Amino acid sequence: MKLLTTLLLGLVLGLGASLPLADVTGEDATLPDRCDGIEFDAITPDEKGNTIFFKGDHLWVGFHGPAQLSNELFKELDDDHHIGHVDAAFRLHNPENQDDHDHVYFFLDDKVFSYYNQTLESGYPKPIQDDFPGIPSHLDAAVECPKGECVANSVLFFKGHDVHVYDIDTKLVKIKTWSDLPVCTSVLRWLEHYYCFHGHNFTRFNPVSGEVSVGAYPKDARRYFMKCPGFGHGGDYKTPKCSEVKLDAITTDDEGKKYFFAGPIYMRLDSHRDGLHAFPITRAWKEMINGVDAVFSYTDKIYMIKEDQVYIFKSDAHNTLIEGYPKSLKEELGIEGPVSATFLCPNEHTVHIIKGDRILGVDLSATPRAVTTDFPLPISNIDAAFCDDNGVNVFKGSTYYHYESAFTLSVSRIAPFAENITPAMMGCEE
Repeated sequence: MKLLTTLLLGLVLGLGASLPLADVTGEDATLPDRCDGIEFDAITPDEKGNTIFFKGDHLWVGFHGPAQLSNELFKELDDDHHIGHVDAAFRLHNPENQDDHDHVYFFLDDKVFSYYNQTLESGYPKPIQDDFPGIPSHLDAAVECPKGECVANSVLFFKGHDVHVYDIDTKLVKIKTWSDLPVCTSVLRWLEHYYCFHGHNFTRFNPVSGEVSVGAYPKDARRYFMKCPGFGHGGDYKTPKCSEVKLDAITTDDEGKKYFFAGPIYMRLDSHRDGLHAFPITRAWKEMINGVDAVFSYTDKIYMIKEDQVYIFKSDAHNTLIEGYPKSLKEELGIEGPVSATFLCPNEHTVHIIKGDRILGVDLSATPRAVTTDFPLPISNIDAAFCDDNGVNVFKGSTYYHYESAFTLSVSRIAPFAENITPAMMGCEE
């Protein structure tokens, strides 16, 4: 059920946009408008995953919606200190230290403010040096960079072309000069990628070297981080009614990243802390121009099935299609298409393949691969299925069925009670 809750919480947000979008319809004309080409003072996610954009004494919560006064959410930033803007901001994700975990830090001149749940922590504001020794005042931008993306758990502080890399554990600071990167007025980490905002543009960069990513950078933020007239980037997925939800596939890769697929889009389900957003499938898997019928992950690879073809991709940053693919289902898995759904349970080698009203088992560790089990199912017309430590969830339209295990699903002759997807589960419309 944990998977289902996460999945359904994100589905409505994902289907609402192919990239982070903003609805400017009906905004107060007296408020600042992001579509005018604003240069943001700071950008940060909060502890709930909402991305907050700051400009002067106003802010925007999320990728859609109108501006509001900053002191409506963070009153101490202005009411007590009469400061009209935020220099820099970041959220610190530190599960090992609950005193700092998911706290949001704001930097104003030579002071730092620490907030949690929009409440200023006791003892703040304080001089920046008290919390972050070696970090200068009057910063341009800041962003968290966890170990694995940076060498150590770090915060990157930007001032001009200099970047102060602050090691969270040792409190040591290394200064780098990234002359090829524009001077960033704000920086956002989003889905393990790093974006330097400058003017109304952004440039993606490597957080270790400062190298600008390959691509046509800079890009206009209005095409990607908000919806503005004349700046469309293609794709505008409407929020579905709960009775209209229909999934094609769900999987988790070996790094624990969860994905669902619906029509032409996919969504990262484990990214709720950074906001849940949908993208065209071709953005990550460019060969899948017609969507997918079923997906599963096995040994650092993602198997995507469409009609009678299997595409196998490396689970790397580029989702590289393995040479020689696609291949036919018969050649790769020993079955004929089409396939309705697939799922692979944790630490197992048998992929369960649903074809119509039957469920087949194929041992992926065997050569050649062939069907080892074949059972009838009490449910037909299944759209998608997923297995984790909590059992198997089978999706059919706007309903789902829960089984304790793949074995229980295989031997069941009577379907369990079908549960409806509700607004409380996913925020969809009645």
